[in-house]
Amino acid sequence: MQRAAPVQQSAGGREDLLAGMASVPGGTFWMGSDHHYPEEAPAHRVTVAPFRIDRTPVTNRQFKKFVAATGYITVAEIAPDPKDYPGALPHMLKPGSLVFTPPAHPVDLRDWSQWWRFEFGADWRHPFGRGRQRARDDHPVVHVAYRDAEAYAAWAGKHLPTEAEWEFAARSNLDGAEFAWGDELVPGGRHMANTWQGAFPLENLATDGYPRTSPVTAFPPNAYGVYDMIGNVWEWTTDWFSPRHTQNAPKACCIPQNPRGGGETGSYDPRTPALRIPRKVVKGGSHLCAPNYCRRYRPAARHAQQIDTGMSHVGFRCVVRDIDQRVGENQERSEGS
Repeated sequence: MQRAAPVQQSAGGREDLLAGMASVPGGTFWMGSDHHYPEEAPAHRVTVAPFRIDRTPVTNRQFKKFVAATGYITVAEIAPDPKDYPGALPHMLKPGSLVFTPPAHPVDLRDWSQWWRFEFGADWRHPFGRGRQRARDDHPVVHVAYRDAEAYAAWAGKHLPTEAEWEFAARSNLDGAEFAWGDELVPGGRHMANTWQGAFPLENLATDGYPRTSPVTAFPPNAYGVYDMIGNVWEWTTDWFSPRHTQNAPKACCIPQNPRGGGETGSYDPRTPALRIPRKVVKGGSHLCAPNYCRRYRPAARHAQQIDTGMSHVGFRCVVRDIDQRVGENQERSEGS
């Protein structure tokens, strides 16, 4: 796979770095779930150190600033290398990305190709493809592959979150709750996130007000002041995907501290042995998650995403760990002395 060129960090200072970020105190919590999809199990205790997290997913406005400063070109804007995709049809090896396209008739929910289409020219500026509606500034950037998200984070002086950090921030002070806001999906009839209403993928009732992505502050924040941790778009984490979590530690002394997930080799999709593309964990679900198909609009939910693939419902946000802040403060003191 093609590698990203190095990206120079933004010249902003520490105040710029932390602007728009929420403080997360760190602590021990129950990660995962024993009550839903098998990859979420087993529920197990994990400890994370304090960190800060972007209050919203990275928006098109923010990503546009990054591209203007660096000249960065995303994976979706580059023609795929035939060596990476043995057996691919030559006419398909053009720049583009996967776009959700509702079918016109009932389909087998086991076949995702019935509603995902590779659109030539689809990228972060053109979320639906060339010649169609351009990206809106206050919506989350999409069609970003893992390396694109990494490049933005490096430029911003931040990191992508681990799965544990992401889930801890999503749960805020509601450890063990079903959803990020409690145990009801729509408490009192109020939509708390941009998800799918109706029978996916045919019937999109959009009773939450948004048939596709939404502005990143359209729904209420959690107790940490963080928006859109659930729904709208899936978000990249740094963990390699594994089919199950590790077992819960039998003693408090053995609880994992700041876990980083499994290894790259174990992340390959066993269903496609000829296509050796590693997968990362994405979290939070999206506007396409529905009760009849993908009940992954929960903090514990997780999904595997190939690192070379951006889609019209995948975005990201960044973190700054407390140790990063202390290093930055020391550097500024040294430069000022």
